[in-house]
Amino acid sequence: MKDWKGCENMKGLVLTGGFGTRLRPITYSQQKQLIPVANKPIVFYAIEDLIEAGIKEIGIIYGPNREQVMNTIGNGDRWGIKIIYIEQDYPKGLAHAVLISKDFIKEDPFVMYLGDNLLKEGIKDFVRDFENSDCEASILLTHVKNPQQFGVAKLDKKGNVSQLIEKPKKPPSDLALVGIYAFRKSIFDAVNNIKLSWRNELEITDAIQWLINGGYKVNASITKNWWKDTGKPEDILEANHLVLDGIPTKMEGKLEEEVKIRGRVQIGKKTLIKKGTIIRGPCLIGKNCKIGPNTYIGPYTSIGNNVMIENTEVESSIVMDETKIVDGKRIFDSMIGRGCEISSSSNSMPKGHKLILGDNSQVEL
Repeated sequence: MKDWKGCENMKGLVLTGGFGTRLRPITYSQQKQLIPVANKPIVFYAIEDLIEAGIKEIGIIYGPNREQVMNTIGNGDRWGIKIIYIEQDYPKGLAHAVLISKDFIKEDPFVMYLGDNLLKEGIKDFVRDFENSDCEASILLTHVKNPQQFGVAKLDKKGNVSQLIEKPKKPPSDLALVGIYAFRKSIFDAVNNIKLSWRNELEITDAIQWLINGGYKVNASITKNWWKDTGKPEDILEANHLVLDGIPTKMEGKLEEEVKIRGRVQIGKKTLIKKGTIIRGPCLIGKNCKIGPNTYIGPYTSIGNNVMIENTEVESSIVMDETKIVDGKRIFDSMIGRGCEISSSSNSMPKGHKLILGDNSQVEL
């Protein structure tokens, strides 16, 4: 198995729809799957996981922000793969996303990956195990502390899935569906034979349960490392922590005198770190930025491209492209959108600020 190079006859399906209401105001102007974690759109992690597993044709399900999704992801050239786009006019459930993708999938096996999920270990082993099995579907699971908030799986003694329940009041296990699935063509029969749920959606859990009830074999794999569903600001910040934990040091910018750098830090090209600045990693600073003077960038901070920060402390935060922060005092545990302007207000004397700012906001601190 060690020389397995992936399954080229499989296709990928990545979902980038939905309204992202739990991430407002960021998602008023930005599709949630495009929000950067460690300076890379969340959906890129899903696409790259599929590519690592050998998949070279990927369908992107999109809803609102069509142009934004297409302009960000492109046609696949950057990865050397083929990407096509499939419109879902309204979020009608994951099984509905499968149904509208039939012309793209045809009769090929495929992996469906929710575009707002992050998985440390990737899916190469998951795809390999599915390819080498006789099952019609496979699901990825993880142990969670609050299974009542997820779709939950019950396994039999052989490890096969015997039951799936969506957000149960009394969960039969602590194994939640991660949002990554592998299917063969029988899933289309399943989707065509289920009814709308109480949410007026076609639920993928109902479709998989239809397979189980019909005698089809459904396998399950359990993640060995971390997984994050980035549905809320605190989830995205935690995902940013987890990804930054694994970055190596890389210095491509310019440092003036009296700059102190500690820990693992990446600084992009044409970025200038000015005197009196302290940077403590792990953190990531993009291209063409001006950081300092007299600025502190603390651990678990990712700063996008073309950002200016001076006379400010920023820690454990995400600062997106084109943002300007001057005399911002101390900012922590914050998500700051693109093109924001944060400056000092003489009437305000707080010692710290926790911010969730949408694109093009202006704030005085």
